Amino acid sequence: MPIDPEQIELEQAWVGAEDLPVHFANTFVGIVGTNAIFVDLGSAVPPAIESEEDLELLRFVPVKPIARVALAPGGLDDLIQVLQNLRRSHRALLKALDEE
Repeated sequence: MPIDPEQIELEQAWVGAEDLPVHFANTFVGIVGTNAIFVDLGSAVPPAIESEEDLELLRFVPVKPIARVALAPGGLDDLIQVLQNLRRSHRALLKALDEE
């Protein structure tokens, strides 16, 4: 009897993640394709505006792209779940620290 790959569940071990560079990301954009969702992560530093003239000359805030990730539609659902869990964990940590 053949094994159905959909029925196999193995634990994951993230190997080498600590070797990757860490980038500060504060701006994001998503693009919907037919077979994938693309998520771009970027970093933007607010420009120095010292006068009204500086503001009038400003046409855009440059964003340095950090990464582009393509997700299958199901992968987007997984990412959303991970981010929601991270938000809950972060809020719980801040609350615990505030109560100390």
